[in-house]
Amino acid sequence: MVESTVAVVTGGSRGIGRAVVEALLEEGTRVFFCSRRPESVSRAEEELRREWGDAVTAAVVDVRSPDAVEEFVRSVVADAGRIDVVVNNAGIGNFAPVDEIDPGEWRETLETNLSGAFHLIRSAVPGMRERGEGWIVNIVSLAGRHPFAGGAAYNASKFGLLGLSDAAMQDLREDGIRVSAILPGSVDTEFGGGDGDGAWKLVPEDVARAVRDLLRYPERALPSRIEMRPTRTE
Repeated sequence: MVESTVAVVTGGSRGIGRAVVEALLEEGTRVFFCSRRPESVSRAEEELRREWGDAVTAAVVDVRSPDAVEEFVRSVVADAGRIDVVVNNAGIGNFAPVDEIDPGEWRETLETNLSGAFHLIRSAVPGMRERGEGWIVNIVSLAGRHPFAGGAAYNASKFGLLGLSDAAMQDLREDGIRVSAILPGSVDTEFGGGDGDGAWKLVPEDVARAVRDLLRYPERALPSRIEMRPTRTE
């Protein structure tokens, strides 16, 4: 990718998403990020613009809404002319045994972690296909391959996101659109418990580096799945 790359990052106001936004900005990428919490979005945009100015733009978007996602994509294309890179990072975790989880929390988890990525892929692909190139990077989780007790909704969403990634990769590769899934293990973020006792864990910048490195691969190469673990378990 070149310096004029345009990227969209969901869940970009904090944690892994924020680290991805910063890593892409450091590469000379123009970045549009979104989150659904207005106060988090405005704070992050203000902080990032102190260093990066107009290279970064934020929006309040609930990725569960296909209409909201489509409008976000239209606004990015109207402003920047295209979208070269999509990073689907938005995610939430609702944890409870399968017989105890609230149906509303089940829907919220699936619609955010899985359907949200689908909505953005579906909206961004036509423009990428027209240009014959693009990258879609889905931040999955090792929970997308390894279920755990109390993780029924989260595991289901991440197993689904991994399946979506693999299927989309097959659907889009002949159009020059590369799809990759990054599966981090324990990451020291607010989402992951971020209690200050996570020195053994990955940090958001580790995942952001994987995203950055993916975008540097030559056109002939498609690393479709990257698993990341802390070196130690605790």
